[in-house]
Amino acid sequence: MTVTVRNPGRAMRRKLVNGVFVVFCALATLVALAALAAILVSLVGQGIGGLDANIFKLSTPAPGSVGGLANAIKGSIMLCALAMLIALGIGIFAGTWLAEYGGEGWYARIIRFVNDVLLSAPSIVIGLFVYVLLVAPFHGFSGYAGAVALAIIAIPVVTRTTEDVLKLQPTALRESGIALGAPVWTTIRKILWKASLGGIVTGGLLAFARISGETAPLLLTALSNNFDSWDMSKPMANLPVVIFNFANSAYDDWRRLAWVGAILITAAVLAAQIIARILIREPKRS
Repeated sequence: MTVTVRNPGRAMRRKLVNGVFVVFCALATLVALAALAAILVSLVGQGIGGLDANIFKLSTPAPGSVGGLANAIKGSIMLCALAMLIALGIGIFAGTWLAEYGGEGWYARIIRFVNDVLLSAPSIVIGLFVYVLLVAPFHGFSGYAGAVALAIIAIPVVTRTTEDVLKLQPTALRESGIALGAPVWTTIRKILWKASLGGIVTGGLLAFARISGETAPLLLTALSNNFDSWDMSKPMANLPVVIFNFANSAYDDWRRLAWVGAILITAAVLAAQIIARILIREPKRS
């Protein structure tokens, strides 16, 4: 017969340590939420008063003139749209290859390592790389260079998400396609991609949220433009660079526009995150 001897002191120490840990986690969470609330209150308080119809109708003005952010908004949309088109095209196929063909081979391990490095690479380094590659040789900034820089930032996010979500799909889906006589690429396209669509779209939205506020790579590639332009072979206005330039100016009207631009970017990122969360929580198949 075994007799268990309880140690009241040890049990008390465990409860004390557990209580301290819980309190520490709660305080850390409170500090993070307080910082987030302070940022949002400051953002809304400083910028909400500047929101009007001119923001979406007029281009960035000269100091003391009436203007808006229409050219910067359009430029950001064009840059992000082209960047995401490139990132989705490369990232989805790269993630599919890693999940379905690469396996644990040495080449696949190298690709995963490089992808992980790019995930944490400083954006200004990527901007400098694209500057040397696409700006300096052509002796001019351009929207295309800016889109490429943003795409390089977004590709690793899409690649990792695509690989992970494909690996989560049951083997039975692959076997069902093979049992019907379909080639592997058809099984991937017709079955696995459809089953993983929610996760792939979520990865794309997260990548968009990642690049939508990037300033450093655009300073070295797309730069900016005070005029309304559709020509991406020239410098192109965009919200991050306009915010950077206007926030550091000595003019009150420019600083007001910078706050409004910050609200617009925050709203876009928040919308992308909400949509991503909704897709992540899609009903599970029985």
